[in-house]
Amino acid sequence: MALSKRIAVSAGGLVIRAVGGQAEIVVGRRKRERDGYVWSLPKGTPEEGETREETALREVREESGLEVRILSYFDAISYSFVRTGERIEKTVYYYIMEAIGGSFEQYDKEFDELRWVRMDEAVRLLDFQTESGLVQRAYDALTRD
Repeated sequence: MALSKRIAVSAGGLVIRAVGGQAEIVVGRRKRERDGYVWSLPKGTPEEGETREETALREVREESGLEVRILSYFDAISYSFVRTGERIEKTVYYYIMEAIGGSFEQYDKEFDELRWVRMDEAVRLLDFQTESGLVQRAYDALTRD
């Protein structure tokens, strides 16, 4: 029997800051039933009527506790997975962001842990190859300038 197919869209942020000449990015760790913990970037699904930008801002605020602003659109990643007999083809749109307020203590507990990590370390820490590659491209763009 063939799997049914669904298209899904999400938006999130690469929240970046400079500390001592090093670029750092926000990453979070969450528990997953099937494979323990995974490190990933803040992202989520749009609410009805939201633009991608509004979704990215809200999801980063909810998942990290940080108030952020978008500096620019960066890139999208696409991947597919199977859940409950359905193949989901997902695209996640990412924006470069900076924190302008808030704190990790104010997040919605979707992540078990949040931290700022150097971008070059985040490339190795992130569990999903698509996100790791995205952060590597952003890091390369920042270090070229």
